[in-house]
Amino acid sequence: MGTKRTVCGALFALAGFAANAAYAQDTQVLPLIDVWASRTGAGIIGAATSVITAEDLARSPGTTIQDLLSQEAGIQTISTASAKNGAGTTVDLRGFGATAVSNTLILLNGRRLTDIDLSGIDLSTIPRNSIARIEITRGNSGAVLYGDGAVGGVINIITKTGVAQPPSGRVEAGFGSFNQRELNASALASQGAFAASAFGNAVNSDGYRVNDYVRQRNAVGDLRYTGADGSAWFNISGDDQHLGLPGARLVDVNAGINELVTDRRGATTPNAYSSKTGGSLTLGASRMIGSSIELIVDGNLRRKDQTIFSSLFGFDTSDVRELTTGSITPRANINTQVFGAPTKITTGIDYYNSSLNAKRSLEVTDPPYHTYDLNQQATAIYWQQTTSVLPTTDISFGGRLQQTRLSARDRYDAAAPGSFGSFDTAATPLDSVEMQRALHLGFEHRFSPMFAVFGRVARSFRTPNVDERIGVNAFPVDFNLKTQTSRDIEGGVRGHVGMLDWQSSVYEMELNNEILFIPFPPIGANINLDPTRRVGVENSATLRLSDALRLKGGVSYTRATFREGMFAGNDIPLVSRWTGNLGLTWDVYQKLAVFDAVVRYVGARRMDNDQANFQPLIPAHTTVDLRLGGEYRNFFWSAAVQNLFNVLYFDYAVASSATFGRYNAYPLAGRTYMVKAGATF
Repeated sequence: MGTKRTVCGALFALAGFAANAAYAQDTQVLPLIDVWASRTGAGIIGAATSVITAEDLARSPGTTIQDLLSQEAGIQTISTASAKNGAGTTVDLRGFGATAVSNTLILLNGRRLTDIDLSGIDLSTIPRNSIARIEITRGNSGAVLYGDGAVGGVINIITKTGVAQPPSGRVEAGFGSFNQRELNASALASQGAFAASAFGNAVNSDGYRVNDYVRQRNAVGDLRYTGADGSAWFNISGDDQHLGLPGARLVDVNAGINELVTDRRGATTPNAYSSKTGGSLTLGASRMIGSSIELIVDGNLRRKDQTIFSSLFGFDTSDVRELTTGSITPRANINTQVFGAPTKITTGIDYYNSSLNAKRSLEVTDPPYHTYDLNQQATAIYWQQTTSVLPTTDISFGGRLQQTRLSARDRYDAAAPGSFGSFDTAATPLDSVEMQRALHLGFEHRFSPMFAVFGRVARSFRTPNVDERIGVNAFPVDFNLKTQTSRDIEGGVRGHVGMLDWQSSVYEMELNNEILFIPFPPIGANINLDPTRRVGVENSATLRLSDALRLKGGVSYTRATFREGMFAGNDIPLVSRWTGNLGLTWDVYQKLAVFDAVVRYVGARRMDNDQANFQPLIPAHTTVDLRLGGEYRNFFWSAAVQNLFNVLYFDYAVASSATFGRYNAYPLAGRTYMVKAGATF
């Protein structure tokens, strides 16, 4: 009850401040939050939102999409590798640590990219120059529109199209630390009602550590027709990625071992690798009925093939898998009046069918000792409605009802190389049908053109993904994990005064059956945790000092804890309580010379597997990134330095559950640079 009183008190304080500030005189209008969530056409009322533009991406001193996302309030990143174009870096909204990939939902043009496995979405496979903007909706209200996994929030990546664009092209090449080489190319054109676009990039890097290489190719193409009463589109994408996996560096204070100091760039697994290819096809059409109803039907087919091989202490293991997902998502956007109040309704049906075949063996060419076949079908109906009950007040409410069917099978071959013989066994088959629901109720009230308050309550869920069901090395496997649920309450205030835009929010999340992988002891397995809680405060602001100079910053507090069980009151691992950033954007001389700088602070956090909270903390760190660039006619260039002061740090470590001071850490690079140049035509 104490936490709830604190949150409610903060909400009333924020509302009271906004009410008092409403008397301020200013003729400017409250800025619209441009969050096109694809299914709503606007942001979700009551939720804290923000937008990253294509210009933000182009001018970021960071080299990856994750670098830019980490500057947003409430977002933390966890990295196991450096100088690999973002491969190995996950995005965590509102403090989920090791399971962030399953609790932050990633969309591409409003369509789910998050798969039913634990590999998550590798944002490095999306060409950066193809992105028009990135929309961030915090909290679990996105579950009504998009389904399970939207617990911490939704990140929607909107790509560019050739609609209404004259023929144009762009080529860019870059070179950086650790022999990193990049090539990016794009083309856009339109003719009458037809438009086409294509984007591609290639990245090679030797990486910061031994066996830390990346070889990656990505491409996406889009063809569409836009008419007076509707449109149609066809999108195709593909990616090919090869990564070296160097493993961790061992630290044991009792044994006097510290490979972070003696061999920071070495590899524990010098032969381990991951090889992945993927492809996606999307076909859709929309049609206006009258002036108020838009019908949309689109479908998608995705395929991912991946091979992971590792050799540790003389023991080899390989995992070869095929994941195929097909979906169809018909929906309607309706603009109408309800008792004279302007109303927008988004309603539809989602159907996703995913199949995984995973083979575990000693060597890649050996017969598998475990062969897993899982099929998951999710069928849902949803309704989201936003009504302007007053010219200054909007409310929204919605619900989703989703049925998930799962069929899971395991074939075990005790005679296969690498098996544990009679010590292992096939998992018990599972056929299950489960109904879950998501709910959202939100409001926004504008006290004046400069100040507004917002709030929401919501319920969401997350079904276990297939990797959590089959485990990593557990035997026997238990397919039957429980579904995770979350209840949120949030409130905040935002405004615009002169050259200042700002937003603050406070939230509480209560979760049941949160799913987490426990590495030790004695054998890694996924379990449902005792009830957990997250509370937090997120603050962000932008100050335009002049037409040429802008400051942008934020400070966030996130507390993730167990609220019941043997670890009650303890911190959940891999979540920093405090994060902050400050960025400067300066047009030194028009577009001929521009300068950007970002300072980021990430507070200390518990290591993975340290639910008991007795191990040392992952130390806090502060980094500084700089970029100087410019444009002259059709030519452009940039030079960037990341981690200017060469801070030696790590984001991720797995601790021993029994021995104090013993852990495996994944060191990140110190100072790095990247130089790029290109031309448009």
